[in-house]
Amino acid sequence: MTQLKRLGTLLLQVEDLLLSLLLTSMILLATSQILLRNFWDYSLTWGDPSLRLMVLWITLLGAMAATRENNHIRIDLFSRYLPATAQRISTLITDGFAAVICALLAWHSARFVLFEREDNTQFLDLMPIWPLQIILPVGFGIIALRLLLNALLNRRGQSVS
Repeated sequence: MTQLKRLGTLLLQVEDLLLSLLLTSMILLATSQILLRNFWDYSLTWGDPSLRLMVLWITLLGAMAATRENNHIRIDLFSRYLPATAQRISTLITDGFAAVICALLAWHSARFVLFEREDNTQFLDLMPIWPLQIILPVGFGIIALRLLLNALLNRRGQSVS
């Protein structure tokens, strides 16, 4: 169990490191694009498409981290006023529903990535784009699993890490 716990901790650290590196890279690349355009009438041709992919990755990695910490956006207008048993049932239903939606998104994004692979869509005419889009099914799949764990373990306010 300790090796499994260590592996889990390592995966969480990798997730956080990727988030930090992506955010730093995005800031540097966007700033350089702005400076190049304003001062030298030049821009990096690969800059904007790369930023779009980075936004995709940081969005899904951020959503994975938020779900891991059980800090994702939650509309709980009435659940605060419900008794404890009703709160648990409400959490089970909402987290279960969100898990189903994320699982569907994972399935259909996997189909999309496979289509991009079959179609041989290129990124900047250099490489196939599908490995860069693999975050879609992986991210939604991990979010679905974490939401399912939250629903089954019913630990509102606790992380699934």
